[in-house]
Amino acid sequence: MSSLSRFIRTYADALVDDWVAYALALNEGRSKLSQADLRNSGPGILAALAANMGQSQSKKQAVEKSHGMKRQADQSFDQVCQAHAGDRLAQGFSLNDIIAEFRALRASVVRRWRAHPDFTAHDIDDLERFHEAIDQALTESVKEYSARAERARALFAGVLAHDLRAPLGVVLHAATLLSRNGNAITSPECAKHFDFIQRSTATMKLLIDDLLVFARTRLGDDPVIAASPQDMGIICKETADHVGSVFDDKAIEVKCIGDLHGVWDRGRIAQLLTNLLSNAVRYGDGVVKLSAVGGESEVEVRVENGGKPIPERALPTLFDPLTTLNAVSGSPDMAAGVGLGLYICRSIAVAHQGSIAVDSNESRTVFTLLLPKERHARPFPLDQ
Repeated sequence: MSSLSRFIRTYADALVDDWVAYALALNEGRSKLSQADLRNSGPGILAALAANMGQSQSKKQAVEKSHGMKRQADQSFDQVCQAHAGDRLAQGFSLNDIIAEFRALRASVVRRWRAHPDFTAHDIDDLERFHEAIDQALTESVKEYSARAERARALFAGVLAHDLRAPLGVVLHAATLLSRNGNAITSPECAKHFDFIQRSTATMKLLIDDLLVFARTRLGDDPVIAASPQDMGIICKETADHVGSVFDDKAIEVKCIGDLHGVWDRGRIAQLLTNLLSNAVRYGDGVVKLSAVGGESEVEVRVENGGKPIPERALPTLFDPLTTLNAVSGSPDMAAGVGLGLYICRSIAVAHQGSIAVDSNESRTVFTLLLPKERHARPFPLDQ
């Protein structure tokens, strides 16, 4: 075993401390990197690095590895790095976060190793081997992250096409039947088909509205907000009636308390509540409860439903686009849809200088929206 390999094993805890501090400093709060996430993954990566460096390697093998020709013994190290990348993607970290992690790890180990009393000029080979291992880890992590992200994008496109195709098919079918019964356009049967068309087009409109918000935010723009004096109680009741007409087999109970007047974008708030209520009636059990409580300077809106809880592993990225699909892929009941709805909810809430949060357990799932009654003039960043 090399001296540096032993050093990494011996001082793993101190190296992880350095790694955490340096990685957080590199990102300066711009990403989702947290002390807990870094600390949890640190020991495993360090152990894999030390094990990889502890394997004997000839100069010929080193040259071959630099050309992409790996030995069988490198596969386990690659698997650790690939698993790490998969975890980071599911946790909502960016590719830059992963690169920052390995940059921090490299700096942490090299700084402490050079300062160690046992370090000599003869240990330069160990350092070369260490840099080689870090480069290998970074390459495998980036490759795996990119591949999984591309799969998520492909899945997103496929699910979106499916979600739009279903209501469009209903519209086409109903329109065809109506065209065949032109003489009985006012009959109850025709009225039923008109209702199908109305519901399906409303579903497609919501999907398209969500896509427009998604496109704007991914380009760095906030959703367009046309704020004016509104009554949140009226918005809640009208939205509940609309969603209830689409899902007429589910009950939505509305409760409004206090002064609910404020300055908001009526259409955007309705879009947000439609997404929350649609999820609640699709995936929840029993009566869906929508409540609005007015305070002195803000309004709290809650959407509550019973049924299966949201998987704990999905909570960290529940309001993120695309990663939501990946995080809940093991739960068929929760994975329907394009994975944009809750991201849109957060985008609209933040554009109103508000916030949205979720609490989910075995008995209930509650989404809580907090909105100030007045928007401040100062700019408010979307991604927080």
